[in-house]
Amino acid sequence: MVAVEPEETVEQRFVDDDWYGRDLGSERFIGCTLTEVDLTEARSSGAVFDRCRFDRCRLNVSEHRGSAFTSCTFVGTSWFGAVLDGCKLVGSSFDRCVLRPLTVTGGQWRGVVLAGADLSGLDLRRLQLQDADLTAAQLRDCDLRGVDLTAASVEGADLAGADLRGAALLGVDLELARLRRTRVDLAGGVAVAERHGAVVEVPEA
Repeated sequence: MVAVEPEETVEQRFVDDDWYGRDLGSERFIGCTLTEVDLTEARSSGAVFDRCRFDRCRLNVSEHRGSAFTSCTFVGTSWFGAVLDGCKLVGSSFDRCVLRPLTVTGGQWRGVVLAGADLSGLDLRRLQLQDADLTAAQLRDCDLRGVDLTAASVEGADLAGADLRGAALLGVDLELARLRRTRVDLAGGVAVAERHGAVVEVPEA
């Protein structure tokens, strides 16, 4: 049986196209611009969007499994009710996007720009968010257990009620975030205490 190469679309513009319910499969889009494209209930599995721009698009209730949106720009785009299962969003940025509710299962979001984004109440467990820009992001009541936040920027981020137990916090200055009822494990608590000048001593056995 001969393997079929996924369809590849390079540097094309799509304006006001109706892709409602479209099965994108493992298609590849490189350097494309999508403006006001309706991707409601669209599906993808292993699809690739690389260096694409989504301007005022609708990805509501769409489902993406093992797909990649790398170095993409999303402006005024709605992800209401979408599913991202094991997806790669490395280096992508979100500006004035609707991201709630959103179902996220793992994935690599390294270097993603979510400054000012409202992610309140989302379950982001085990997500890779190294070097992410979460400046002034709303992360209230987020489940961030086991998330890799290494070197992430959290200045002004609202982490009230968030669960950071098991999160990797190397290089993260939680002192710059808003912490109220924020749950951390022992390692996280020690990191916060030390940031505030405390000297943490382990009692002798």
